[in-house]
Amino acid sequence: MSELLYPAGEPPAPGQAVEVAPGVLWLRMPMPFALSHINFWAIRDGDAWAIVDSGLHTVETATAWLQLVAPGGPLQGRRVSRVFATHMHPDHVGMAGWLTRRFDCQLWMSRLEYLNCRLLVADTGREAPADGVRFYRRAGWQDAQIETYRARFGAFGRMIHPLPDSFRRLEDKAVLRIGEHDWHVVVGRGHSPEHACLHCPALRLLISGDQVLPRITSNVSVHPTEPAADPLSEWLESLAEIARRVPDDVLVLPAHNEPFTGLHERLRQLEDSVTQALTRLRTKLQEPRRVVDVFDALFRRPIGDDPHLLSMATGESVAHINYLLQRGEAQVERIESGTEWYRIAPERHT
Repeated sequence: MSELLYPAGEPPAPGQAVEVAPGVLWLRMPMPFALSHINFWAIRDGDAWAIVDSGLHTVETATAWLQLVAPGGPLQGRRVSRVFATHMHPDHVGMAGWLTRRFDCQLWMSRLEYLNCRLLVADTGREAPADGVRFYRRAGWQDAQIETYRARFGAFGRMIHPLPDSFRRLEDKAVLRIGEHDWHVVVGRGHSPEHACLHCPALRLLISGDQVLPRITSNVSVHPTEPAADPLSEWLESLAEIARRVPDDVLVLPAHNEPFTGLHERLRQLEDSVTQALTRLRTKLQEPRRVVDVFDALFRRPIGDDPHLLSMATGESVAHINYLLQRGEAQVERIESGTEWYRIAPERHT
């Protein structure tokens, strides 16, 4: 069993950079969450820089970007040639619109990520939909938690600078020339609809976004817009696909934590984590449970009433339950006051 190593040293401060390979810079921005940072990357692209991911649309991020692109800053006053977004989440795409407008360049993004992002941004200012209320009621949320959901609905778009009205599509297995090297697009699913990783064989680098993280696991959730989805299957299939297509000798450049080596070991760890969680869930569902009753089987820390954490925990718990439902391992035992109770199917019950 190989060990994960972290050879890139200390992370850069906001507005600063660390070179992790010839012509590839590690940049980092703060976030006002428990997960306090996001990494992104600048790749020399001729006389300019290609940027991969961009940070949340906040005053702090904008200030750090101004430092980065200043004539005396880490990007040496060079222009930005294009902006890549690995996926649609605000910490990755939040400043993409600002950058593309400032430098009159294009956003490169997979189609499903771009369109889903535009769809969620359009929710800004809308009333929470009845489908969303039903989704969380089925999971076992209480009235006060539902009201908080209503009050917070539409917050996604507030963390994103307006996106450009057009984009260049990233497709799985496409090969892009950035500067002096080819970068291969490796699409993963589960965490988001069509997450684009970038693999450079010549530099032995993999920009993994949120698809592979070294110290934490990516959230794999079901959302109210597609309540019967099975993203956990997509997640497991994507881990296996990355292992097939990307060699183990790469330096992985993740969106959170530090660059690391040991890709294939980390992929095995992530797969094992899912297997163990499903085993604990099967045990928990020997008796009828609501979604909110299985949190302790899937998560190490108490979830409580923090709205962000509660939403992610609910979505991830539904993903694990749906995985069992779609394989006939679990069933809906009963529905009471709009809340569903789940149990291992009779032929699986011991």
